[in-house]
Amino acid sequence: MTDQDPVRLAIVYYSSTGNTFTIAQEIAAGAEKHGAAVRIRRVAELAPDAAIDANPAWRKHLETTREVPVATHSDLEWADGFVFGTPTRFGLPAAQLKQFLDTCGGLWMNGKLTDKVVSAFTGAGNVHGGQESTLLALHNVFYHWGAIMVPPGYTDPAIHAAGGNPYGTSFTDGQGAPLPEATLRAARHQGGRMATWAQAVRRVRAA
Repeated sequence: MTDQDPVRLAIVYYSSTGNTFTIAQEIAAGAEKHGAAVRIRRVAELAPDAAIDANPAWRKHLETTREVPVATHSDLEWADGFVFGTPTRFGLPAAQLKQFLDTCGGLWMNGKLTDKVVSAFTGAGNVHGGQESTLLALHNVFYHWGAIMVPPGYTDPAIHAAGGNPYGTSFTDGQGAPLPEATLRAARHQGGRMATWAQAVRRVRAA
């Protein structure tokens, strides 16, 4: 791999009704604008059909995103950096994403996750629904990996416009309404920032 090759980012997410998937797409767009090659990958659904069918929006989203590839360990090995996304579940990451992360022990033990850049995003049903605690919980995983954290911080006006979360892009579920453009801009900024720093860190790793 040469410095002229595009930097590689894997965006791994879980989404039940679609908002988290939308943010994943916007982060991908921001990264691609900065020259990155991006893989968007969903983690496997673990919920029983009875729970999914009780929410028509959940079932609809599951059916409409079946063509999105399921995340594998090879996606993480391929990538120079990762962005993980999840809805908030009682202030913690969704079990579906956590289950995938729990299977990465072999990659971690073999140094396949060390010194790669990483970031995260989330959403919840209300403004104070645990977005920050969910991101901080994910960050604990990344510390163990020895990954290099690239939070958005307050590096662009888009962060303040989207609510001012320095830990990662976050949103409040609009109960069927589209996500605000300010949130989408923040996601694109996060993707671009990840692409920039993944490229810089890759140069250091190569040296």
